[in-house]
Amino acid sequence: MSRKYFGTDGVRGRVGKLPITPDFAMRLGYAAGKVLASDHSVLQPGQHPTVLIGKDTRISCYMLESALTAGLTAAGVHVNLTGPLPTPAIAYLTRALRLQAGVVISASHNPYEDNGIKFFSATGQKLPDAVEEKIEAQIENEIHTAPSRELGRARRIEDAQARYIEFCKSSFPFDKDLRGLRIVVDCANGATYHVAPHVFHELGAEVVTIGTEPDGLNINLDCGATHTAALSSAVRKHRADFGIALDGDGDRLMMSDRDGRIFDGDQLVYVIARHRVETGYMKGGVAGTLMTNLGMEHALSRLGLPFSRAKVGDRYVLELLQEKGWQLGGETSGHILCLDKHKTGDGIISALQVLHALKDSGASLAEYTSDLTLYPQVLINVPIARRIDLSAALPVKEAEEQAKADMGEEGRIVLRPSGTEPLIRVMVESASEAQARKWAEHIAESVKLAAAA
Repeated sequence: MSRKYFGTDGVRGRVGKLPITPDFAMRLGYAAGKVLASDHSVLQPGQHPTVLIGKDTRISCYMLESALTAGLTAAGVHVNLTGPLPTPAIAYLTRALRLQAGVVISASHNPYEDNGIKFFSATGQKLPDAVEEKIEAQIENEIHTAPSRELGRARRIEDAQARYIEFCKSSFPFDKDLRGLRIVVDCANGATYHVAPHVFHELGAEVVTIGTEPDGLNINLDCGATHTAALSSAVRKHRADFGIALDGDGDRLMMSDRDGRIFDGDQLVYVIARHRVETGYMKGGVAGTLMTNLGMEHALSRLGLPFSRAKVGDRYVLELLQEKGWQLGGETSGHILCLDKHKTGDGIISALQVLHALKDSGASLAEYTSDLTLYPQVLINVPIARRIDLSAALPVKEAEEQAKADMGEEGRIVLRPSGTEPLIRVMVESASEAQARKWAEHIAESVKLAAAA
């Protein structure tokens, strides 16, 4: 079945335009409730399913939360509300509270004008495609409100924040702490604003906070994991040992050393992998994506670790890890999965794994990643007016073959259509930045020719 509304990360779009409208959110809640209520494998006869709803700090979350709650309760589903909490917190609490599903209202790293709705299963993982398809099939159906005695109830979970803080802390060794460290924590004015500082402070660190004053409109605005200049500046200003930047919903991580140098997802995954190799804790290999730096692959090879690439998107990294029985993976953008610690990507927990490695080794981020040399990457977005078959476009194939012959094993090419915009993304990486730029521009021109043909 072709899915109309669900993308790779739930339903997402501009607020006020379909599908991010109150009417659609109510219909989505009702459809999800009907699907859950029909799942007799997890419910006793006459039992109401219960769903957890969390959100980030966007002003539109209040509207969507109310609409979803109305739809779910109309279908006879109980709703537990947490208020603003990170996406990974909802994944954890859904599992910990033995609920049938979790819902997060968030557009992650996007600006406040956007929003999204994504679902977690009872196991704390993203819903299988088959279940999303069942929900889509119900959306166009008319809403038939359950009889009054069968309506769902809504209530607030008062201790959700504290539960999640303790869960994050439990991922750090009990016999270790962060005493003696000054850490800047940038919460992107998002869902971690009242969680992340407490985690690091309660583990002993001196915490300096930025991006912890959400007003509904400033989420991800010039701060957080997608705008790290604020973190670098604050680390230098406060002479901190490390900086931690999270995104609006708390599943991405970037870090800074004391000099304000930013370390991306590839480098942080390498830190965790190296530490696990050195301590004998590593299980299997490392999963990345098509965009993971070639230098990362070479560095992991020197550690004796296998490496495999998935499509871009943390759900595909998760699928690859599950397929191979591995525990560690991530994306350059900062989505990091440590499946022995959590069932989904978690910025706070990932930061704690990095800090554990550095505390154990006594090394700085720069020292611990000295064996990892990132190759220059050049990315060009080529606008297209219509969909084109890249595999059948002769100019593109010829340009790729020329580039591969010139770069050999010291270069890599990725061509992929954007999942959200009418673009073809051309990425070339090479040991030489000039060489990468030359071939990226040449391939981009060939894509333009193919699109115009």
